[in-house]
Amino acid sequence: MITLYIDTTKRETVTVRLEIDGKKYQKTVDNTQAQEVLPLIEKLLKEKKIKFNQINRIKVNTGPGSFTGVRVGVSIANALSFALKIPVNNKKIGEYVEALYNKV
Repeated sequence: MITLYIDTTKRETVTVRLEIDGKKYQKTVDNTQAQEVLPLIEKLLKEKKIKFNQINRIKVNTGPGSFTGVRVGVSIANALSFALKIPVNNKKIGEYVEALYNKV
């Protein structure tokens, strides 16, 4: 089981983590911008010799935190979920967006 974890809630840092069969591998970038999230994910995947289609699920921190940061993380998670046909935060494709709107 391979899980991608995305945390963009803090203004100062972005954290991306892979959990591969219970082992955690993490990358954090300080003073980051939204456009650095996907390259950070790609870098971590390359280091662990994992391809996007090997990811089984995605977890994203939905806050509290920076509104823009949360939006960036959720958008990336949803786009990857849709492309890879895998769940985000244990919700099937489409269910997560509905759950997020109900939270507001």
